[in-house]
Amino acid sequence: MNCFAMFGQLMLFEMLLTSINVYRTQACVEFNRGRYSDSLELYKRALQVYPYCPGAVRLGIGLCRYKLGQFEKARQAFQRVLQLDSENAEALVALAIMDLQANEAAGIQKGMDKMRRAFEIYPYCAMALNYLANHFFFTGQHFLVEQLTETALAVTNHGPTKSHSYYNLARSYHSKGDYEKAGFYYMASIKEINKPHEFVFPYYGLGQVKLRSGDFRSALSNFEKVLEVYPDNCETLKALGHIYVQLGQVEKAQEFMRKATKIDPRDAQAFLDLGELLISYDTGAALDAFKTARNLMEKGGQAVPVEVLNNIGVLHFEREELELALESFNKALGDGVWLALTGNMPKSYVIEASDSILDYKDMQLFHRLEEDGLSVELPWNKVTVVFNLARLHEQLHNTGTANILYRLILFKYPDYIDAYLRLAAIAKARNNLQLSIELVNEALKVNDKCPNALSMLGDLELKNDDWVKAKETFRSASDATNGRDSYAILSLGNWNYFAAIRNEKRNPKLEATHLEKAKELYTRVLVQHTENLYAANGAGVVLAEKGQFDVSKDIFTQVQEGASGSVFVQMPDVWINLAHIFFAQGNFALAVKMYQNCLRKFYYNTDSQILLYLARTHYEAEQWQECKKTLLRAIHLAPSNYTLRFDAGVAMQKFSTSTLQKEKRTADEVRSTVAQLENAVRIFSQLSAASNLHLHGFDEKKINTHVEYCKHLLEAAKVHCEAAEREEQQNKQKQEAARQLALAEEARRKAEEQRKYLLERRKQEDEQKRLQQAEEHFKRVQEQWKSSTPASKRRERSEIDDEEGGHSEKRRRKGGKRRKKDKNKSHSERDDEEPDMVDDREELEDEDANMNYRESTTHMDDQDDDNGENAQDLLAAAGLEDSDAEDEAVASSSAAGRRRRAWSESDDDETLQRGPESSPVRENSAELHLSDGEIREDNSKLNGDAALDDDDEE
Repeated sequence: MNCFAMFGQLMLFEMLLTSINVYRTQACVEFNRGRYSDSLELYKRALQVYPYCPGAVRLGIGLCRYKLGQFEKARQAFQRVLQLDSENAEALVALAIMDLQANEAAGIQKGMDKMRRAFEIYPYCAMALNYLANHFFFTGQHFLVEQLTETALAVTNHGPTKSHSYYNLARSYHSKGDYEKAGFYYMASIKEINKPHEFVFPYYGLGQVKLRSGDFRSALSNFEKVLEVYPDNCETLKALGHIYVQLGQVEKAQEFMRKATKIDPRDAQAFLDLGELLISYDTGAALDAFKTARNLMEKGGQAVPVEVLNNIGVLHFEREELELALESFNKALGDGVWLALTGNMPKSYVIEASDSILDYKDMQLFHRLEEDGLSVELPWNKVTVVFNLARLHEQLHNTGTANILYRLILFKYPDYIDAYLRLAAIAKARNNLQLSIELVNEALKVNDKCPNALSMLGDLELKNDDWVKAKETFRSASDATNGRDSYAILSLGNWNYFAAIRNEKRNPKLEATHLEKAKELYTRVLVQHTENLYAANGAGVVLAEKGQFDVSKDIFTQVQEGASGSVFVQMPDVWINLAHIFFAQGNFALAVKMYQNCLRKFYYNTDSQILLYLARTHYEAEQWQECKKTLLRAIHLAPSNYTLRFDAGVAMQKFSTSTLQKEKRTADEVRSTVAQLENAVRIFSQLSAASNLHLHGFDEKKINTHVEYCKHLLEAAKVHCEAAEREEQQNKQKQEAARQLALAEEARRKAEEQRKYLLERRKQEDEQKRLQQAEEHFKRVQEQWKSSTPASKRRERSEIDDEEGGHSEKRRRKGGKRRKKDKNKSHSERDDEEPDMVDDREELEDEDANMNYRESTTHMDDQDDDNGENAQDLLAAAGLEDSDAEDEAVASSSAAGRRRRAWSESDDDETLQRGPESSPVRENSAELHLSDGEIREDNSKLNGDAALDDDDEE
């Protein structure tokens, strides 16, 4: 039984081992397929089948966990493997890799210790060999790198592992500068992998090697594969930007550079690369990029390179921001001898050094600086900055400071040709052609084939009227560059143009030949450099000489626009040429404007030749006075130029002639003509008396003719002047008489307006006073009505009847007559009074009913008056008279009559003023009917008393 049991156990164990191996095999297959989750499940099943399985199962579990990103569980699995087998090299390598990826100093040290231990346990572990080779690469031990990688390649056939080995070997040769071997091993590394996502580093290395060898297409292909795996890798983006620049695809290059700066806005190098790329296309964007890089370096505590500050200064200089450029250059230079030479130290040597440019060979000043304790040192990386600083001072017209800085460069670096050429340019600007030629020859001693020096020498010889030498020099400059130097070709074109328009006797055939040759040379330059403004300007000049003004004007306009955008390109010639075109087309206004702009922009209004062009334009436009003023300005600048004096005399003569030919001219114009003719006679007489008249190209007989003609005009002008003065005196007398008449008429008009104003004001015051009195009177009447009662009023009427006795009938008749008289009052007055009285009656109706009754009775009386004679007589005749009612009616009628008579008398004046206009409007109550006459009285009682007195007299 024991034997059978043992046999059964052995069979079971073998079955378990077989199952475990099956699971392991399947798990390895799934792992290699990249199905890490399935592989992990198979390893787990194997562990469940036999918990005491070998460490390889747990190693597989750890690798699956690692691939799935479960790093802690992977670490536990690897540590469990080491617990089961302390000398398991694979587990040590895995843990070492995880320690190295921590990117910490302690972790890296632990990882390298485990790698060494794995290497000691098993020296042929390819992975351990590759990681050790990687470590020794960064320590610079390339011999060990090569040995370890060669061993790894010998002991493994695993593609990815061999790819790592080849990559390490290629990287080692790459760092040593052996680009051929490096490229070979990078290619070998790439061949061992299926796609870039598995291992992309060899593609990056191969791209660098191809870029170094100039194979931009292959480099572009490799870097694009890197970008597929890492689309936000700044180094790859910058490399692609450089490649596209070399391929001429500037827009794509800018796109990649800008993307790199957006991904990592703290990468100063990315901004520097972007600035270098934009410096030739967009100076503003390039300046911003350089400034950003400078700020990032300063914030990071890094020293800003001199080159960066120099580039910032140059860009400011190009944008004409000269103060900012000076600040950048000074910051780039720091402390040094240049501070004493530019006047930034208490003891300055600028004045002493700039006394004369003739002392450019005198270096005693710098020896004196050394004796004063100043170190005359100029580091090689600051020579360009000093040269740019001198160029800036030259632009600021500080030629003394620029001169000494150029001499400082020559003192330390005698072979610096550009310093000689700039000194020659300063001498040329001072019209010292001999000194300028001498300085250019000094530059040619350093390099006799320098195209810039040869071209400048040819230009100086041309200005010195040495045509043969100039042509030979220009040809030498062209030959020195095998015909590729555009400036030399352009100079030859200029030579041919000037040869065609020389002041000597012009041969039409020879002139046409030279012009055609000049056009050919200008065209050749434009074919090589399509943006060459000087060649385009030359082509426009040739076309203008041939009479093609419209085409040449378009060319000059484009050249002007291109030249206006850069401080380095000063082209006053294109402004002058454009003005010449306007002049030739008869557009004198635009020609004048263009000449004036050129004179102000480039010559600070101090160029006599352009003033002569401007005067000629005014002359052709028949603007004689402007022509004379312009010529006088030119004479002030060039007093020895007899041509300007002659032209000024001709302008005065022409102005006088045109004035005398006018049909109507003032005395001032004639007097000005006399003065101009006297000046013209004086100028022509001075030119006639000059001893060197023929040297200036003048004919004495012609000048004498001008003198005689001006004298003749002067005699005629005096006669015209006397006539004009008489006419002017008569016109003044007429104007004075007209002025006096106008003053009198104005005074009369003002007096009439004042009178009307006073009358109107008086009327307004009277009207205001009348209204005020009426309002006061109405208030008094209203107060009296409020204080009285109906009974008292009845008693009043009884007493009045007793006193009057039998005279009541007489009074009624008289009152009737009064009412008839009142009818003749102006109805327009009643129209004015009626609305006011109606309003007053409405206010009083609520106060006293009896008062309303009396108002209605009075209104009926008024109606009876309008219809005929006294209604009371008719009632009496009919036998319908009521004694009481009659008494009351009589009393009321009497009282109303008295008031009406008093009011009518007071209204007589106003009735006469208003006229006979009437209105059919009926009268209101006698007691409430107010008129303008009432305003002139004190109160109603006085009117009533007056009426009673009249009745008594009758």
